[in-house]
Order: sequence, then C-alpha cells, then structure tokens
Amino acid sequence: QLQLVESGGGLVQPGGSLRLSCAASGFTLDDYAIGWFRQAPGKEREGVSCITSTGFTTGSADSVKGRFTISRDNAKNRVYLQMNSLEPEDTATYYCAAGRQSFCSVKNSRPYNFWGQGTQVTVSS
Repeated sequence: QLQLVESGGGLVQPGGSLRLSCAASGFTLDDYAIGWFRQAPGKEREGVSCITSTGFTTGSADSVKGRFTISRDNAKNRVYLQMNSLEPEDTATYYCAAGRQSFCSVKNSRPYNFWGQGTQVTVSS
C-alpha cells in the first residue's frame, strides 16, 4: 500500500520551532516532487513549501519565506519541513504530498497524486 505519513506536529509557543517529517511507505520518493500544504479551520488549503525530486529546486509561500526550510533525504525516504519563528497564524493541519512532475509548485496542488493524513501544528501561548 502506497502511503505518506506525516509526523512531528504538536503544540509550540510563538517564536518556537518544529520539524515535520514526511515518510513514504510502499514506494520510494526519489522520483517525486514533494509539497507541504496546510489547512486551518474555515480556510482554504494553501501551499507552504515544495522541493523537486533532486532537491535542487525548492519553492515557498511568501508567508513562510525565511522561516520554513524544506529538505529531503532520499536515502531515508523522507522529506522534512523545518519551521522556525512560528506564529499563531501558522496553526493548521499540515499535509505532505507527492507527485512525479519535474517541477514543484506551492500554488497548484493538482500535480500531486499522493497525500498523507496530516499532522496538527498549533502555535499558542
């Protein structure tokens, strides 16, 4: 069974950090671009960050630039999202998604074929 599983979410104070992990089972991530998306209650899903299969190209939403960093370790079949300087506005369920496109996009979720179940991130004092 092909699955993506996110982990690393939790409750953190404003200004704190979390590292999310996206692990694949049943397939290898080597040929897949990965995107991180998030959705807060009552809001539309938005793209956060993405990385191509080679890791050479990344993309980020303006709201997280300079604070969030995406990386991948194909040997471990994982992709990470390091989130620093977290703000209450970052509170959401975070999802990773995989697609076999050669590019990566945070503005269009349609190229991504596989989605995880999400991990909750809550930023609150």
